[in-house]
Amino acid sequence: MTRITLLALCLSMATGLQAQTPALSLERITADPPLAGRLPRQAEISPGGHWVSLLQPSQADSEQLELWARPTAGGAPRRLVAAADLLGGAAQVLSEAEKMALERRRISERGITQYQWCGKADDRLLFPLSGDLYQVRLTDAGPVAQRLTHSPDQPKQDPRCSADGRRVAYAMGGHLWVQALDGGQPARALTPDGGATLTPTVSWGLPEFIAAEEFDRQRGFWWSADGTQLLALRVDEARVGLKTRAQIFADRTTLTEQRYPAAGEANAEVTAWRIDVATGQRQALPLPKDAEYLVRAGWFRDGTPWLQWMPRDQTRLTLTEFTASGPRELLTDTDPAWVEAHSDLMELPGVLRSGRPALLWSSEASGRRQLQLVDRVTGARTALTNLPEPVAHAVCTDGQRVVLAAALDRGRGRDLFVLNAAEAQPTIQPTVQPLPGSAPRQWRDAQADLGCTQLLETRSAFGEPPRLSLRPVSGEGATPLPGNASDPLLRQTLRAPQALDLTAADGRTPLNAFYFAPQGAVKGRHPVLVLAYGGPGAATVTWAWSRDSAWVAHWTQRGYGVLAVDTRGMAHRDRAFTRAHHRAFGQVEVADLFAAVRALPKLQPRVDPQRIGFFGWSYGGFLAARALLDADTPFAAAVGVAPVTDWTLYDTAYTERYLGLPEGGKAAPYAQAHLPSRAKLLKQPLMLVHGTADDNVLFEHSLRLIEALQQEGKVFDTLIYPGKAHGIAGRQARLHLYRSVQAFFDRHLKPGSAR
Repeated sequence: MTRITLLALCLSMATGLQAQTPALSLERITADPPLAGRLPRQAEISPGGHWVSLLQPSQADSEQLELWARPTAGGAPRRLVAAADLLGGAAQVLSEAEKMALERRRISERGITQYQWCGKADDRLLFPLSGDLYQVRLTDAGPVAQRLTHSPDQPKQDPRCSADGRRVAYAMGGHLWVQALDGGQPARALTPDGGATLTPTVSWGLPEFIAAEEFDRQRGFWWSADGTQLLALRVDEARVGLKTRAQIFADRTTLTEQRYPAAGEANAEVTAWRIDVATGQRQALPLPKDAEYLVRAGWFRDGTPWLQWMPRDQTRLTLTEFTASGPRELLTDTDPAWVEAHSDLMELPGVLRSGRPALLWSSEASGRRQLQLVDRVTGARTALTNLPEPVAHAVCTDGQRVVLAAALDRGRGRDLFVLNAAEAQPTIQPTVQPLPGSAPRQWRDAQADLGCTQLLETRSAFGEPPRLSLRPVSGEGATPLPGNASDPLLRQTLRAPQALDLTAADGRTPLNAFYFAPQGAVKGRHPVLVLAYGGPGAATVTWAWSRDSAWVAHWTQRGYGVLAVDTRGMAHRDRAFTRAHHRAFGQVEVADLFAAVRALPKLQPRVDPQRIGFFGWSYGGFLAARALLDADTPFAAAVGVAPVTDWTLYDTAYTERYLGLPEGGKAAPYAQAHLPSRAKLLKQPLMLVHGTADDNVLFEHSLRLIEALQQEGKVFDTLIYPGKAHGIAGRQARLHLYRSVQAFFDRHLKPGSAR
């Protein structure tokens, strides 16, 4: 599920403020250039460590991404290529499949939206654009761009280079294709019949909707280390229900058919294949019948393919390798609620167990996610970490040393650590050391070069947008990389929040919460706007920067207090906290939200308990509507954007993970979370917002609740965005949304408004 919220939590204590704080308007918040500066996407260190590459928003239009690089040894960053350089004035064209893939990656910009380094020579990058494939060579004379294909009407999706950088494979027209990068043989199809037309429901090498949206598996094929084979997934969606989305624009309606597996319905049939690149010969990899979800895949260094898979109920995660003698299960994690997918599997050639490289793995078996060392032969596990808070993920390994990111400050912070896995013994855990640069109240993460010798560190802190620096894994010192400065108005208008001590509805579990007091003199009691997401897999009360932080500053300038709270079930906490949603949507998080709101006036006496509003998006939109459809609600008004209203309409993997099978919607977890059946309980002002082209939370969700409210004779507000998807992207659309939300809350929460 999309983690979109307008929760802006990382605000800076402004220093040297003038007597009169300048106003922060919605127009400036949504204007170009962004207040936080032009923040890059997909910043990486090249495999050999000689370059830092990134997608940089254009100076002319921050919604257009360009490909840039900077030598790690020093020197000015340079623009390698932009879409305008290659398209010759023609408009960029995206197929519906490409648009959906960008939605899965949460990318709303256009231009060059993805790239990759080819090989280990650090001299070539590859990227798709407007249906074709391009490469950029880094030469002594400067970057040289080259078009590799000339068939824009057949989009090349997810291009991936072989490890030696000589060939590229990509998905096109349902097939997998391979092509030499230095001329020679033309592109050829590796999948059946040399690229002959496939059944429309069949595709090779691309993730199905569920894999990309709910398991963050954004790819469907993997090169072997020697470049001779591919591990490829074949997807057949014939049994997946066909949904027709009416993309309603102001001047037209486009009907788009989408295979969308709703809860309780059939998923796509996904099978795994080993393909010889030279001959095209294919071999199926056998899996048990209950392997419903293939969540991760890859190759070991010795040429053995592996898959991580789950049954439909997601209570087991199994790692299987496929040797010459057949499949072999290496390990299995179980959980009575559900098991989370992760990407922490790595080989450690410098640490041998039973004569073979040990495996790095992570598990929540101890009650919080920690790293383990696994014997690939026997499956025996040795604990590598026992940190007081969960490990977020492994960053990299040089074969012995492991860099990891882990939570701090009850999940509100994140920092980087390093350990030597060779020190691990059955009764001895390695020493885990924080990397230099550790500090309280910050959020650090990193990417690494291929050898895990240097890190591209991303750091944000209170009021500080993310900034990049290069840091060696061994030794001291970090080299800051210059970026676009934020607008001084940002620091002048931001204020620090007060961390509140709130308790969950169970009377014992601490909740993370921030309170932002109104700016300036406010007479009497003031209204409050509550921002929360409430759903699993995300946390929003953190020290990390949010692009929407200025929105909170704007509201506090208008005389509102703002409360941000993370309810039980959200991320970055121990397993007991994160499993609170099990069979309980619309229960635990609602109870915690109500408890937090009722406790607020006791901690902030100037809060008016009769004028508290709520704003939420996606799962937060469900929470907003659910909070008002309650006879005991403490809220005076709410806005829900793209809300799920009937969980039988949402997808299989996400919904069933938490609620089980729907039994036609009659199962108790679905019935109690069904919002249309609660329509008669609406007494307070509600605004529903939805984009008509939303392929994640389908527009049908809002339509069902709208119909139910109308049948009950309830008065409510509706805001529809023609042709917009789940994120309602675009500066003008966002400005209109913010203005409408502001007008709604001013009308219902400002002094003199009636509850």
